[in-house]
Amino acid sequence: MKFQDLNLIQPIIRAVTDAGYKTATEIQHSAIPHIINGSDIIGCAQTGTGKTAAFAIPILQLLHSNPSGKSCIRSLVLTPTRELAIQISENFETYGKYLPIKHLAVFGGVPQGKQVATLKKGIDVLIATPGRLLDLIQQRYIDLSEIEILVLDEADRMLDMGFVNDVKKILAKVPPKRQTLFFSATMPAAIRKFAGSILHQPREISVTPVSSVAQTVKQSVYFVEKKEKTALLVKLLKDRSIRQSLVFTRTKHGADKLVKQLGKTGIYAAAIHGNKTQNARQKALNDFKSSRIRVLIATDIAARGIDIAELPHVVNYELPNVPETYVHRIGRTGRAGLAGVAVSFCDAEERADLKGIQKLIGFNMPVMS
Repeated sequence: MKFQDLNLIQPIIRAVTDAGYKTATEIQHSAIPHIINGSDIIGCAQTGTGKTAAFAIPILQLLHSNPSGKSCIRSLVLTPTRELAIQISENFETYGKYLPIKHLAVFGGVPQGKQVATLKKGIDVLIATPGRLLDLIQQRYIDLSEIEILVLDEADRMLDMGFVNDVKKILAKVPPKRQTLFFSATMPAAIRKFAGSILHQPREISVTPVSSVAQTVKQSVYFVEKKEKTALLVKLLKDRSIRQSLVFTRTKHGADKLVKQLGKTGIYAAAIHGNKTQNARQKALNDFKSSRIRVLIATDIAARGIDIAELPHVVNYELPNVPETYVHRIGRTGRAGLAGVAVSFCDAEERADLKGIQKLIGFNMPVMS
């Protein structure tokens, strides 16, 4: 089903078209109409199935179509990790680029100053990890009394990570009359019971996770110290038989930094991520497709609009913290029966991520030296 068939407003259609989206995924075409109609949702869906768009797009549409006239936080997205909060925020940026809806991600591990400054200016959508959210509520920087739409994303991970009491405290601060969207990768009895206690006559949606990789993709992994990754990438890219390489980083800043580091060694690359203008992203993509540059550095969100028919080489400069994202990344090579190569760099801090990826794909990648 195409996004144009989901009764979306034109600014959102325009934004998803800019991002290269053509056809809605299963969870998107199943969930979006129900959310726009005001239903609660209980969704069993892995990250990597297009779940974030399935709730972000209708939230943006609902908030825009039903202005409150107040300056307040109208939607809250709870998620367990900083990485997911940043990723969800980038999604809202992508889909809401032509709408006046303001959003912010708040999470721990960084000073709160910038987050507080943005909160004071006023936002419509708040994406938050539970700990930092409660800190800011306690300091009276955040008021959840006007929340209209609540999202619990990756609920099983949130509860596995010990956030159950924090989540209950947050639930006590949002209005009982609200729309609630509950997403979890697994649905054991305890999670289902918890969902049942906070949802009202929910629509149930279940999506099969993405776990398979084309047999034509040759996968391998290098164990390497974080500070040595750039040198290893340069060594690999010096092989002129690699005519094109798509390189994934976790962050926009990391993508820009890597472009500069490669440039110093004579390897010219471009970065494509959410902070780039649409024209800059399109130029980078066109330069890559036409072989004016051999190397394109991308974040996961930006890469969703990349469709290159005969891409031979993918490098995971940094491993994704969500296993399904790895499948999506390397699925950009080895298409239509063609051979492809997918190389991953793994430092000491990423060993757990590698383990999760190998469990999902069902085998251990060969280790290169």
